Amino acid sequence: MLKAYKYRIYPTGEQAILLAKSFGCVRWFYNHALNLTSETYKATGKGLSRNDIINLLPSLKKEHEWLTEPPSQCLQQVALDLSSAFLNFFEKRAKYPNFKKKGQKQSIRFPQGIKLDGENLTLPKLGKVYCKVSRLPEGKLKSVTVSLTHRSEYYAACLYDDGKDKPTSTSEGKAIGIDMGINHYAITSDGTKHGNPKYYRKYEIKLAKKQKQLSRKQKGANNRNKARIKVAKVHSKITRCREDFLHKLSRKLVDENQVVVVENLAVKNMVKNHNLAKSISDAGWGQFCTMLKYKAEWQGKTYIEVDRFFPSSKTCHVCLNQVRSLPLDVRFWTCENCHTKHDRDINAACSIRDEGLRILSQSGLDGLRRRATGVAGGHLATASGQRVRPSKGTAFRGNVG
Repeated sequence: MLKAYKYRIYPTGEQAILLAKSFGCVRWFYNHALNLTSETYKATGKGLSRNDIINLLPSLKKEHEWLTEPPSQCLQQVALDLSSAFLNFFEKRAKYPNFKKKGQKQSIRFPQGIKLDGENLTLPKLGKVYCKVSRLPEGKLKSVTVSLTHRSEYYAACLYDDGKDKPTSTSEGKAIGIDMGINHYAITSDGTKHGNPKYYRKYEIKLAKKQKQLSRKQKGANNRNKARIKVAKVHSKITRCREDFLHKLSRKLVDENQVVVVENLAVKNMVKNHNLAKSISDAGWGQFCTMLKYKAEWQGKTYIEVDRFFPSSKTCHVCLNQVRSLPLDVRFWTCENCHTKHDRDINAACSIRDEGLRILSQSGLDGLRRRATGVAGGHLATASGQRVRPSKGTAFRGNVG
């Protein structure tokens, strides 16, 4: 399996200068290749391939001698990054690639000639760079991505291949459904409510003060750069606190359960609500689901996403009766059919769990049918494109086995 480890590095003055030149050359070549690809597509209807972009380097290095200063591998990686950006665009996973700017986060990738030995990270043309290693990974070092943050801090993301295969997913064990919220960050089907720390709200006044000081500084002045770093430090504090909370919560939920079921939320559509946009963005639900997914895969556990249109809050998880209307201000309601009193969020988590187990059971039955009819293949189904409204007698509760 491939795993990335991020470390803080401390380059010397000469190494920092070479890194700054490398960032600039990679940024310039990326923008040049992107512009040339766009112009070629407009003229001929076809863009440039990965090899076409790489073949541009020899002539460009003769025309611009400063392109020879950074490691050549970093420039070649531009072709891979740009090809991936266009692939994501054509498959509708991302927007059209944008030009890189100097004020944004800078990064370069080293695919070869790299070595991490103790506290020394060896990079091409840079030599040994001091690296603050918390733990030394096991496996083969595949690539190193060096990045410069807005706080003028350098980090190295080391990608390792431990040589182990990804464990086979199994569903034998405890299953849990998770309903995301704002007042409480995560409500689980076992009745536990995890509080929402709301780190952005916590540092909002301090951030506004630093941003106000930045707006008063003259553009291009050294004091403006100092004020910019202070603003970046507050943003970094919020980000690190949020990531720490999400890592600990996701680790706890994955360790204690074998099947994790969440709701597939459309966060981009939800933030269009101007009353809740800031709180939804501060929650980081997408990042939390990503953490749950890869941590479950690493441990051979099952991660399922239920369709966002599944009426989890309106459906009684006991008798599967569905109410017609349930406004957001109603936090408790009683089922008209079985007269069970529900906590809105806990009932939603239970319904999400039951729907996920139904999907898991259905995918298992489909696999048996395919094997019985001689059809190979099969994968874990999601609620997309399938019946998401439960019917009586189809709900599953308790452990899967």
